[in-house]
Amino acid sequence: MAVTTLDPKTALIVVDLQKGILSRVDAQVISGVIKHAVALLDAFRKHKLPVVLVNVDGVAPGRNEQPRMPSTFPAEFVELIPELKRQPSDHVVTKRTWGAFTNTDLNDWLKKNGVTQVVVCGVATSAGVESTARFAQELGYNVTLASDAMTDMSMEAHENSVKRIFPRMGETGTTNEIVTLLEETR
Repeated sequence: MAVTTLDPKTALIVVDLQKGILSRVDAQVISGVIKHAVALLDAFRKHKLPVVLVNVDGVAPGRNEQPRMPSTFPAEFVELIPELKRQPSDHVVTKRTWGAFTNTDLNDWLKKNGVTQVVVCGVATSAGVESTARFAQELGYNVTLASDAMTDMSMEAHENSVKRIFPRMGETGTTNEIVTLLEETR
């Protein structure tokens, strides 16, 4: 389903656009993702809507079949990219799991600010973005996913999330479609 509407109090959640993560993604692909994320940030800030910048600094405990990442990362790995132009009004969430809601203050902050819908973008589509969107939907938020403002280390995983998973938990749209809706409704 294409994006049809944005609630009056919609927040933008930008997931893991940080130096250490982006060094693992194809540079040509990520440049477009950054461009679209910045366009969303500019539009949300212009309309004084809540912005959440998420970074990851560690991993959840437990075994998996992938090489084990360190429990915390070097400071430069965690640093948000400068293109995001972090503002004092932005809420920053540091997570240690895939999703931005687990063991963070994100849900409380959104509720306190009257948010009923979230637009989610970032990296990786099948991990941080999808996990954050799943929890948002389970917590009762309307969810919109900016399909051209996200990517994954695996294009197959990205396409699976966008085509099969996201339409079941919310609406998907391009940055242009989302920005146009913001302009029309404000």
